[in-house]
Amino acid sequence: MSLNQLDHSLKQEIEALKAEGRAKAPERVIVGYIPPTGEKGPRYRLKGSGREFIRMNSNSYLSLSNHPEAIEAADEATRNFGVGPGAVRFIDGTFSYHVALEERVARFVEKPAAKIFNSAYTANCGLALAISNKNTYWIGDQLNHNSIIRAMRIANVPSPNRAIYDHNDMDGLKKCLDAVPEHMERVVIIFDGVFSMRGDCAPIDKIVQITEPYQGKFKDSVITVVDDSHGIGAFGSRGRGAADHTGKQPDVIIGTFGKAFGVNGGFIAASETLIEAVRQKADTYIYTNPLSVADCAAGLKAIDICDSPEGLRRLKHLKERVQQFRDGIADLGLESIPGPHPIVPLLVRDTAKTHRLVQYLFDRGVLVVGLTFPVVPRGDETIRFQINAAHTKADIDEVLAILSEFK
Repeated sequence: MSLNQLDHSLKQEIEALKAEGRAKAPERVIVGYIPPTGEKGPRYRLKGSGREFIRMNSNSYLSLSNHPEAIEAADEATRNFGVGPGAVRFIDGTFSYHVALEERVARFVEKPAAKIFNSAYTANCGLALAISNKNTYWIGDQLNHNSIIRAMRIANVPSPNRAIYDHNDMDGLKKCLDAVPEHMERVVIIFDGVFSMRGDCAPIDKIVQITEPYQGKFKDSVITVVDDSHGIGAFGSRGRGAADHTGKQPDVIIGTFGKAFGVNGGFIAASETLIEAVRQKADTYIYTNPLSVADCAAGLKAIDICDSPEGLRRLKHLKERVQQFRDGIADLGLESIPGPHPIVPLLVRDTAKTHRLVQYLFDRGVLVVGLTFPVVPRGDETIRFQINAAHTKADIDEVLAILSEFK
C-alpha cells in the first residue's frame, strides 16, 4: 500500500490552488507572548523572526485569553477532573462544568436553554441536522459564513429547498419568502450577525419584522437564526451582540467562545424543546467528545467578566479604540465600510497593492490579513484590521503612523 500516486495527484491540486491565488500561505508560528507594559499593549514573537508584533488580526476582541482569572479557573478545573472528558456526552462524558456553561451562556444571550459544541462551525452543522426535514425551506444571506453553507450540504438540503438574498437586502428577503413553495412546513432564515470580512451587521429588527406576516402561512412557522460569533461579547451596549445592537431577538442564536470570550467552543441557544432536539439529533454533538472542563471553566469565567463592571470597562475601551482607528484611517483618506464593530476593513481595491501593504505592515511589526482576488472579486481587495481591548491608544497611533508612511 502506498500514497505515492495519491500524493502526486494532491500535489497537482495544490499547485492549481497556488496558480489560482487561492492557496494558503505558510502558517506563522507564535512562540512568545509579551504582556502589556506601560503604554504598549501585548506583543507576540514569531518563529524565525526577531521582531515583536502587534496583532491586528485576532478575534479575541475583549482580550480575555490571558486574563489571570480565566487561566486560574481552567487550571483548577483541570486539577479536579483531568485534561479530557474520556467519553461523548451521552456516555457519561458530561461534567458539571458543561452543564454550568450551558446554563450561563443561555442567561447571557437571554434564551431559555443552550447546548455547547466544540466550535460554532459544528454548532451550525448540528442545528441544520436537528431541525431540517424534507419540508424545511432555508433562506440565507449572500455573504453567510462557510459554516452555514457547509451545514446546508451536510444536512442534505436540496437546491429546491433553499434560496439566497443579496447581502442585507430586505426587499430580496421578502421576495424569497414570497417564493417559498406552498407545501413547505417550516422556513428557516439564517444569517451572520456580524459579517466577518466586512464588520457590518445584519438588521435583525427588520428581518424579524418582515417575517411577521408569514408566520401563519407555514405549519411550523418562520424561524430566524443568527450566527453571531463575531458579535457576542464585543458588540452592542451590553456586549450581547447583534441582537443587542439592533434591539430585536431572533429565535435561535449560534455563537462561539473562541472570539470575544477568548476561550474555545461554540453554542446554540434557543427554546428548551429545540435544544433537546439538538441533543437527540445533532451528529456533531452526539458523536464527538465535548469541550474539556478547562475550556468550560475558562468560558464561565469569561462570561462572568463580560457581565461585570470590568467587562463594561473593556467594552468601552474597545469602542474608543475602534473609533480612534476609524477616525485615523479616514483622516489619512483611506476607505473603509462604516460601522461600530471592531472589524475594520481597509478597502485597497488592488491585489498587488494589498500584498505590498500586508508585507509592509509585517516588516514593521504589524500582523494583518489581506483578502485578494480570486478570494474576493476584483476591486474588492481588502485588509481586515481587528481591534482588541488590549490595544492601547499608543498602539493604534503606531499602526496609523505606519499606514501614513506607506507609498
